[in-house]
Amino acid sequence: MKVPSRVTVVEVGPRDGLQNEAAHLSTADKIAFIDRLSAAGCPVVEVSAFVSPTWVPQMADAAEVFAGITKASGTRYPALVPNLAGLERAQAAGVTDVAIFAASSESFSRRNINQSIAESLETYRAVCGRALARGMRVRAYLSTAFGCPFEGDVDPRRVAGVAESLIGMGAFEVAVSDTIGIAHPGQVPHVVGVVAERVPLDRIALHFHDTRGTALANVLAALDLGITTFDASAGGLGGCPYAPGATGNLATEDLLYMLHGLGIQTGIDLEAVVEASASLAPHVGHEPVSRYYRAARATARS
Repeated sequence: MKVPSRVTVVEVGPRDGLQNEAAHLSTADKIAFIDRLSAAGCPVVEVSAFVSPTWVPQMADAAEVFAGITKASGTRYPALVPNLAGLERAQAAGVTDVAIFAASSESFSRRNINQSIAESLETYRAVCGRALARGMRVRAYLSTAFGCPFEGDVDPRRVAGVAESLIGMGAFEVAVSDTIGIAHPGQVPHVVGVVAERVPLDRIALHFHDTRGTALANVLAALDLGITTFDASAGGLGGCPYAPGATGNLATEDLLYMLHGLGIQTGIDLEAVVEASASLAPHVGHEPVSRYYRAARATARS
């Protein structure tokens, strides 16, 4: 198989991971977690989300977290924003990179943000316009690209159409996302291939969940296609409250172990990520699900 010499790993644990954890984490715990991930060499660490604390209580301290972290040279710190109000809050906090989140299926869009796909794109067009005018970078997530918990199969042409719209409004990259962990290696080339007909390959990232244990196999399939950016969550934190049965994201430790084994550079210290996950475990109330993490910790104890 063809493999790139380098891959960008986007660390989403502090936002996509923690927002779905039941335990309430203090602002200090979140800051310490992010600082450890920065020290590990993560090139991108998604810090938080400027969303309504009524809907996502875990993200209520987004401004305080962003103000408290030690920003490492060479690391970018995006935050999720759902609308113009969120963008204003993010910019006031000093955020320079933001992310927006659309869906590939109407039902999920309604359940997630109470808007149709078309309505959400109008919202994000305004967000992108204002953000770009202020010199901010915008990343886009595209949920349910491999399957929807409410509608089942999703036509890849619809995924490609929404992805093209997001890139067209100014997003530098679209993270095509397997929200419920339903993707398999036989499906990845088809979905990526159809999207790549409308969006340049180097502007496509992939975001896998590991619900069915296929996330790493999906990454392998995508590497062979030329994809070089993948999202992952330290320890495998996360899930999706609007997607019944969805478990955590692809664990950063597991992804790094595979990529480094293939001779692919990431610039990230795997063992330092393990330590970051270990430091967070007592605060979330459970052990990380990462297979590499568990093996490494078991070896250390033996």
